Amino acid sequence: MNSEKLSKRLAAVASFVEQGATIADIGSDHAYLPCFLVKEAKISKAIAGEVVKGPFESAVKNVQKKGLTDAITVRLANGLEAIHECDGVDTVTIAGMGGPLIASILRDGAEKLKSVKRIITQPNIHATSIREWAVQNGWRIVDEQILKEDNKIYEIIVLEKGDVEYGELEMLVGPYLLKQKSDVFFEKWKRELDEWERVLSSLENAGNTLEINEKKEQLRKKIELIGGALIH
Repeated sequence: MNSEKLSKRLAAVASFVEQGATIADIGSDHAYLPCFLVKEAKISKAIAGEVVKGPFESAVKNVQKKGLTDAITVRLANGLEAIHECDGVDTVTIAGMGGPLIASILRDGAEKLKSVKRIITQPNIHATSIREWAVQNGWRIVDEQILKEDNKIYEIIVLEKGDVEYGELEMLVGPYLLKQKSDVFFEKWKRELDEWERVLSSLENAGNTLEINEKKEQLRKKIELIGGALIH
């Protein structure tokens, strides 16, 4: 992967960036995504934020090598602290992290989101955390995608401002993904269902403490929810 040819998951993230947006790519690593978007003339300006010094230096070198220093500003900063008010950022992209970490970055940087119109997230795991953050903070899901790359399954959640409520199943699997029910969707949740049933089976022989019984009840509920979604 490089800024000329993105990985499948980053290419999918790029597809949700609107023409002419000013983006802040948080956890930008080598700044592949902003470099690609500028090269494709989809955007003219971007911030690449990195909290770790090594990836930050890689991003700086890559932007310089591509001759894009006028278009892309690379900053060493924690989460949304990479965004300055004068940047005019209207779109935030956060890809390649766990859902709870992405949600915490959005929560901690709430002040930086006032002028942001669109958030594009690509959690590696626990996408539900992002949906929960969105509902609690006045953001709605406007699109989703699920894809498979190198035998790993990824979800993309696109948010815009607005209040909305989702059912328990929608929060777990995603309202758009639930409607689409792609082959990858079925594969992901069949895997999850098999794992939950395996854990539940082992817990059945683990005694009857309050904690174990609560865990078993949670698993039964999720198995019933997902089982129903996969049948219909």
